[in-house]
Amino acid sequence: MRHVGLTGGIGSGKSTIAEYFKALGIPVYSSDARAKDLMESNGQLKVELIRLFGDKAYVNDCLNRTYIAELVFSNPELLDRLNTLVHPVVRADFMAWANLQNAPYVIQEAAVLFENGGYKNFDYTILVKAPLEERVRRVMVRDGVSREAVLSRIQNQWSDAQKEPLADFVIENLDLESSREIVLKIHELLLQAPKNR
Repeated sequence: MRHVGLTGGIGSGKSTIAEYFKALGIPVYSSDARAKDLMESNGQLKVELIRLFGDKAYVNDCLNRTYIAELVFSNPELLDRLNTLVHPVVRADFMAWANLQNAPYVIQEAAVLFENGGYKNFDYTILVKAPLEERVRRVMVRDGVSREAVLSRIQNQWSDAQKEPLADFVIENLDLESSREIVLKIHELLLQAPKNR
């Protein structure tokens, strides 16, 4: 079974693209959603996060996402340390999940794929991109945050120009119908593609 990485900067619409693949019967693992679950259910990870962020990291045994987000989005070094703790746990969880799937390929949707070298673990990678102003608008509407807050998050991620040379497929996600058509083409190619790792 082939493993495909799906990534894109905040506001690019990678979750929408993931839904198109799901509609084609392809299992999709959401790294962000599972990371949140694992940060609450994995005892060792909880210990490490409390060591990194202090007792405020959890409130009533629930991850204090707002507190952690405020700390890491203004501190790239702290964000890197968080990722170093969480990514191996998510990777192991993805591999266990992938082994249970029955499909020609599976997709792991992840916000950070190229930055940490994780793309090397996949047979193929898909980059979802959109113009900066469109991304900012989407996130402001979705999260109810200021333009400055969105730009601050974007600055913590690699630019599309840095990611594109490493991607096997690129989807310019502006028009939903054309994006759906591109997904269908990529799907057809992946069904015939050899394992690449």
